[in-house]
Amino acid sequence: MPDRSLRLGPATGTRGRIIDILRRAPATAREIARMLGLTYNAVRPHLAALQRDGLVRGDETRRGETRPSVVYRLAPGVDAALSRAYMPFASQLVGELGERLSEPELKEVMAGVGRRLAAQWPRLRGETPRRVQAASELLMELGAPNEVETLEGGWKIRGIGCMLAEAVREQSAVCHAMESLLSELLEMPVRECCDREGDRPRCCFEGAS
Repeated sequence: MPDRSLRLGPATGTRGRIIDILRRAPATAREIARMLGLTYNAVRPHLAALQRDGLVRGDETRRGETRPSVVYRLAPGVDAALSRAYMPFASQLVGELGERLSEPELKEVMAGVGRRLAAQWPRLRGETPRRVQAASELLMELGAPNEVETLEGGWKIRGIGCMLAEAVREQSAVCHAMESLLSELLEMPVRECCDREGDRPRCCFEGAS
C-alpha cells in the first residue's frame, strides 16, 4: 500500500541539501553538519522536519568515540517521489500504446491498470455516500482536488483539475484507468465523465446511489 505519510514540499535550501547528501549515502547528523559547514544544533531541526514529513528516517545507530549516533537515510519512495521523469515517461508510454492498440484494446489495458492500482488500497466500506466521500478524499491525496455532488439517484465527483493531465492530453483512454480504480474500490459501476476540452483536463466520475 502506498505510504500516505510522505509529504513532499519544495526540496530547497538546507533541507534540499540534506536530501542530496542522503541520496549519496546514509549519514549521521554530525556528518551531515560537517558536509554542510553547519553546527550539529543547526542541522537537527531540519532532520526532525524531514522525518516528520516522511522524507527521512533514522533507524539504526553507529558506534562513535563517545556514544552511538543515529544514522539517517532517505525513506522508501522518496527518490521516486522527487523524480520529474515519471509523468513525461507515462505520457509517451500511453501515446505509444495508443498507436499500437485498437481503441477497445487500449481501454482494456487501462482498466487493467486501474485494477492493479486498486489492489494497493483496501475496499471502501459503509453506505454509498460515505464510500463516495472516501473515494473523493483518495483522489485528493493522489493530486486531484474535487467536489462531491449529490444527484437524483446518484452522485458525481467533479474534479477541479486532473492528476494525470499530461498523460490524458496524450491519450484520453487514461481516464479509464481511474474509472476502473474507483469501480474496484467502491465495488460499484463507475463511469468517467471527464472534461478533456481546453488546456486543463478535469476529472469527473459518476455512479448510482
